[in-house]
Amino acid sequence: MALLSVDRLSVALDGHTILRDVSFEVAAGQWAGILGPNGAGKTTLLRAIGGHIPFDGEIRLSGTPVDAMSVDERARALAVVRQARSLTFDFTVEEFVLLGRAPHRGWIQAYRSADRARVREALARVDLDDFGGRSVLSLSGGEMQRVFLAQALVQEADALLLDEPTAHLDVHYQFSFMNQVRAQVEEAGRTVLAVGHDLELAARYADRLLLIEDGALRAQGAPESVLTPERVASVFGMRVALDQHPDGTPRIDYLGPVPSSSDGSHVPG
Repeated sequence: MALLSVDRLSVALDGHTILRDVSFEVAAGQWAGILGPNGAGKTTLLRAIGGHIPFDGEIRLSGTPVDAMSVDERARALAVVRQARSLTFDFTVEEFVLLGRAPHRGWIQAYRSADRARVREALARVDLDDFGGRSVLSLSGGEMQRVFLAQALVQEADALLLDEPTAHLDVHYQFSFMNQVRAQVEEAGRTVLAVGHDLELAARYADRLLLIEDGALRAQGAPESVLTPERVASVFGMRVALDQHPDGTPRIDYLGPVPSSSDGSHVPG
């Protein structure tokens, strides 16, 4: 049984159709990358899976429909890693990460020493061992992104949902963050569903890719089968040459934009 199953998913917001008839499955312990142009519906897909917006069709987590799950049940199944951004409230890092334990506690139950031990373990996994007493307001974007990941890890959810988590990080932190997430797939068996814009970064880390355009799923499968030169030209409007780095990971060389036809569509040359 797939950990995540999406069947004939459609989403309409404010009278506009954002997603239509999207179907796919993601196995336990698999990283699925979601790619597509701006406005394709990528973030909307994550919001629907998280149960945050209404939808038509069916989304199941380990066989259970997400719209039949309570908020705490969803939080124990799915953890969201947000984009790094400035916070306007002050917590210590330990206090902020500890909030990830909330789905496992009752409303009036205090956090236990075991919860705090999980926080320390999570901070160690993201290389922030000595940051527990720091204010979150004092952190850089890269450090805050790792704090968000630590908070997601202490939720002990089966799946991680990442919405462009490296969008505001420099190259070093992009790769460091993605390596830390990849370790969760390989060592802890977590499932990852990650939205991104960097085609090469997605192809390097994801086991399979989902390509969305105009609210529809255009292709899915292994990175090399999805990101063909013809498809990249058609969907993203860029001519590319595909190769491999010395370590065997995909390399994408951008050769230039594809000319547009009179109706605005891309015409691969």
